[in-house]
Amino acid sequence: MQLHLLPDRADSAAGNMAADFLLLQHYPEPKAARFRHYGWHRPAVTYGYSQKIAFVRAQLPALLGPDTDPADIALCRRPTGGGLVDHRDDWTYTLVLPRGHDLADAPAPISYQRIHADLAAALNDLGRPAALQETCPDCDAALPPLPPGPTVCFTRAEKHDVIDPATGRKLAGAAQKRSKHGLLCQGSIDRAAVGPLDWDAFHAAFTARLAATLAAEPAETPWPDFPEGAHEALTDHYTTPEWNTFR
Repeated sequence: MQLHLLPDRADSAAGNMAADFLLLQHYPEPKAARFRHYGWHRPAVTYGYSQKIAFVRAQLPALLGPDTDPADIALCRRPTGGGLVDHRDDWTYTLVLPRGHDLADAPAPISYQRIHADLAAALNDLGRPAALQETCPDCDAALPPLPPGPTVCFTRAEKHDVIDPATGRKLAGAAQKRSKHGLLCQGSIDRAAVGPLDWDAFHAAFTARLAATLAAEPAETPWPDFPEGAHEALTDHYTTPEWNTFR
């Protein structure tokens, strides 16, 4: 099995979400996993598929701060779950695993833990201490309970998120989607929380760790050819009110 390391790309929020979904739906090589790191054409916030738009809009002022007008932020619903993610200073990645791979078919908590364990190990490889959150705030009586309903990413670590072991501050989180084609994992690392880091070296360390976990051979791979017009059509769909405000 190979781990295809795709070229870095920057796109709009909708374009990035469309590319990730198409990597799951239309790049189903059974003997290859896919990994990509990407950037954003403009400041963006994404939110989980099941989140209600009223909640999202209510959280934006506190999330963005007083100096940012929410109208200046690209807002897009993800095809995965999870909370609100501020992408203005994050390191964003996607991992796609084909159906039939042990990790793709494993329960969500296991795949979440294994991917984040590799991420934390890569940070430690570069001298940045990191660990996994091992308690569940909703289940641990020693911690105040999380409020019900959707959440804002990076405000508090949940079980198997990556944290600073000294302070408990959340460093990285992710969201997942499973389909008949496999597993899509969209992850975000808070670069401000991590601090100074050689991110190219991190990319190499993280993908090496993932390749070992997946029993895969890492291989730099050109960007795949999606069906003609598929990326443009799905990008357009992800910009519509029907997609972004339907809940």
